[in-house]
Amino acid sequence: EVQLVESGGGLVQAGGSLRLSCAASGFTFDDYAIGWFRQVPGREREGVSCLSSKDPRTWYRDSVKGRFTISSDNAKKMVYLQMNSLKPEDTAVYYCAAYQTQFDCYYSPYEYKYWGQGTQVTVSS
Repeated sequence: EVQLVESGGGLVQAGGSLRLSCAASGFTFDDYAIGWFRQVPGREREGVSCLSSKDPRTWYRDSVKGRFTISSDNAKKMVYLQMNSLKPEDTAVYYCAAYQTQFDCYYSPYEYKYWGQGTQVTVSS
């Protein structure tokens, strides 16, 4: 059974840092795109960052460029999101997601088949 589990969320003051982790199991990690998304109540789920196991290119939404870094350990089936210089507007539930692809990742949540259950990130002012 395919499973994605996020961890690392919590409460942090503005300007602080958090590192989110996504552990994947139940499928081969090759030929997959992995994305991080976030959602605030009442708003649409939005892409934060993504990478592909067979394409070195990564994608970040403009508002997190220079602050967030996505990385992976394919052997361990782990994906990470290092979040620095956090702002109150980063507060959301963060999800990791995956879909099979031979190409670079896509930012739309509609492309992703497998989803974790999310981890809460709260940034206080």
